[in-house]
Amino acid sequence: MLIRIVKMSFHQENIPAFLENFELMKEHIRNSPGNRFLELYQDKTNPCIFFTYSYWETENDLENYRKSALFDKVWTFTKKLFNDKPEAWSVDKLVSLV
Repeated sequence: MLIRIVKMSFHQENIPAFLENFELMKEHIRNSPGNRFLELYQDKTNPCIFFTYSYWETENDLENYRKSALFDKVWTFTKKLFNDKPEAWSVDKLVSLV
């Protein structure tokens, strides 16, 4: 299982457009082959900063998504709204307490 964390920072006036598009696309992203979990977070102190947090079965599943028409559609729309370069991390879960 691979966990992908993406940090995105938006111009304040673009946040509604981002949230509207995320609402339209979230089920498609979540239903991509190999995706097992998807969440969106907003920073408490800087409301222009958002994070996506997703679980992927394999690195190949994530790469296939990143090469898909769906990703191209989502990313082409989203990247126009940024006020800073996005950052992304692929991490392995070591410990989980429930």
